[in-house]
Amino acid sequence: MLELLGLDATAEAVYREMLADPEGGVAELCERIHLPEPVVRAALDRLADLTLLRASRERPGALWPVSPERGLELLLRRQEEELARRQQELAVSKAAVARAVAEYATLRSATLVDGGERLVGLDAIQAKLETLTARLTGECLGVMPGGAQSAASLAASRPLDEDALRRGVSLRTIYQDSVRNDPETFAYTQWMTGLGGRVRTAPVLPPRMLVFDRTTAVVPIDPENTRAGALCTEEPGIVASLVALFEQTWETAVPLGGDPRAEDVATGLSPGERELLRLLSTGLTDDAAAKRLGVSVRTVRRQMAALMERLEAASRFEAGLKAAQRGWL
Repeated sequence: MLELLGLDATAEAVYREMLADPEGGVAELCERIHLPEPVVRAALDRLADLTLLRASRERPGALWPVSPERGLELLLRRQEEELARRQQELAVSKAAVARAVAEYATLRSATLVDGGERLVGLDAIQAKLETLTARLTGECLGVMPGGAQSAASLAASRPLDEDALRRGVSLRTIYQDSVRNDPETFAYTQWMTGLGGRVRTAPVLPPRMLVFDRTTAVVPIDPENTRAGALCTEEPGIVASLVALFEQTWETAVPLGGDPRAEDVATGLSPGERELLRLLSTGLTDDAAAKRLGVSVRTVRRQMAALMERLEAASRFEAGLKAAQRGWL
């Protein structure tokens, strides 16, 4: 009951017994509370440290229990003084942290370019994302192209997403349809939705982006190589354009619980098949189309072979002509 005051159950039991019979010795205490002598003596030392026992004025070498009114009041006062000291130390620490943050900001001034902050390296990007996530109050919009996400990326994102979701922040994220075939990434998206996040998928996505509270955006410097670094910007025009692009993609994407293979009634094509035909018709190679769709080259070739069979085409050129004739392109 008094553990918050530093008094454990054993010490409290010894204190109670001494209040009931202050003149009993150590042997009597051990017998009454059924504890070995070393344990009782340790409890007596603890009580003396807490000033709940004092030297007896009548019996030299003996201890006398201080009244609960006086002794417990002293413990409370001591804890109040300790709390005040800790609060003062915390205030000093906060001031020191504020000064350090300001100093570090000046050290990073060379990374500021054109109204944005250039983040070079995965560590710098992760540190910035942690700061932005901690400041989130409303929503975070995310586009995650590239199909299956790496285990390292998912591990780095999990604590940030969990913190935001548990604080009531709205998370909306768009992945590529192909993540439904990757157990690790799909499990992550289900975990997110279980905590209240909203996830949709689409065959093809715009470049990777994160938008925080519609005021700050983080995008890759080179969409083809996200390891090259990222740009963090608060430019209203850029952020507004990215939000509009996200909303447009979100409207056409399929919720995680939906079927991304649902066929168009008029053509019988799934969104993924239609997008594959469109990409190849623009002259993209199988490798480039696979990268845009977030799937393997083998998958692209298998899907194209199935489409050629449906079109009864002997070549891809003939398949393109017949697809155009049927209004598939």
